[in-house]
Amino acid sequence: MLMANQKFRVGVLGLQGSVIEHIQALHELGATPVEVKLSKHLEDLDGLIIPGGESTTMYKLAHAFDVFEALKTFVHSGRAVYGSCAGMIMLADHILDGIEGQETLGGLDVTVRRNAFGRQVDSAASHVNPGEFGGDTPLPAVFIRAPWVESVGSKVQVLATWQQTPESSPRAVAVRQGSLLATSFHPEVTSDRRVHRYFLDMVADYVQ
Repeated sequence: MLMANQKFRVGVLGLQGSVIEHIQALHELGATPVEVKLSKHLEDLDGLIIPGGESTTMYKLAHAFDVFEALKTFVHSGRAVYGSCAGMIMLADHILDGIEGQETLGGLDVTVRRNAFGRQVDSAASHVNPGEFGGDTPLPAVFIRAPWVESVGSKVQVLATWQQTPESSPRAVAVRQGSLLATSFHPEVTSDRRVHRYFLDMVADYVQ
């Protein structure tokens, strides 16, 4: 559970995507959000969120702002990191349907398929079983040109799955490996804070 009376400093990568929404969620839960655009902004953070957006744009901007290697170091430092949608792609070790030469920060032993849900017009609001995120009601899941997980390594825990139809195979849409958490969907654009609360509990477990 979240440690009482402790305001964790949690960075939100501010290059592109749903930055404001993640910052609002952290404010609501009593954390101290820090917008990250430069390497120096990663100093003294307890955790980091890589928001949804467009993964290839985020990758290019991370290099343009000369923050890619610093992000990679942070992700592999053992502190808690959460990636939603494009953030999931950034954390994955392997990408299907990425652009030529697209690098990831890595650390999460999964293979993800970029834009698995199709174009923007094919995006959807749905629900998934809350599982490890807690509660008795389904978890709202907004998929926007989202990836899904094609395969996971032996150390990866699948936290939530989604089925397009009752006949289709379940797809992993929330995974965790140690201090790394990733979701295909965008919890930050809903009012449900279970995913962010779960992540802040991770921050408490891995704070240095």
